[in-house]
Amino acid sequence: MPTDLPQPLSILYQDEDLVAINKPSGILVHRSPIDKHETRFAVQELRNQIGRHVYPLHRLDKPTSGVLVFALSSEAASFYSQQFREHQITKTYLALVRGYGPGQMSIDHELSDDADDYAGIKAGGDAKEALTHVKCLDQFEIPLVVDRYPTTRLSLMQCEPVTGRKHQIRRHLKHIGHPIVGDSRHGKGVLNRACEGYFGAGRLWLACTQMVLARRDGSALVIDAPLAADFQQVLKQINH
Repeated sequence: MPTDLPQPLSILYQDEDLVAINKPSGILVHRSPIDKHETRFAVQELRNQIGRHVYPLHRLDKPTSGVLVFALSSEAASFYSQQFREHQITKTYLALVRGYGPGQMSIDHELSDDADDYAGIKAGGDAKEALTHVKCLDQFEIPLVVDRYPTTRLSLMQCEPVTGRKHQIRRHLKHIGHPIVGDSRHGKGVLNRACEGYFGAGRLWLACTQMVLARRDGSALVIDAPLAADFQQVLKQINH
């Protein structure tokens, strides 16, 4: 029997309108011309798993794990997509970043478009409003030599993006000098490589842990996702 078959997606919530999964790191939401070699896509795997057509309501970057929500009908997609467009969804992320992050702040920093071949968006153009609220949950110092520093300082940050620009959290944390560990595009390569060796695992340490939407009757729908096992292991290793 083959032992390398992909595991079923973890379903966090399902009703007549929506289904939410805990997306693993490394899986694309849907096909992309950038990653033509990829064979795993959350849209296809979830459709096959539940036997229904699904409509992705938002996106998570390939290396990001956590809450990913789909509509189960075009009508539900229309209803909930409006909440995403109008920034009415509350999204909470956890990120492991370089240095000792600020206790609490709002990063109000405009961002121009990052290239998005799937959506037909080219890089550049006018900068657009972008707002992220961040809070430091914990600070660590580990015996890891990087560059001229004998130890490495890290922080666990809670991030709540108000707007939805591509790579917003990653770019905003870089903007304030605290890039996410494992961010190959907006982070520090030497730190990423050193941490990968130290942790014995390497990826973007960013996860969407909660999303709050409004149901059709106006009540709040809160969807929580536990941290992936590899993320939990890293935090456990830091806190030993």
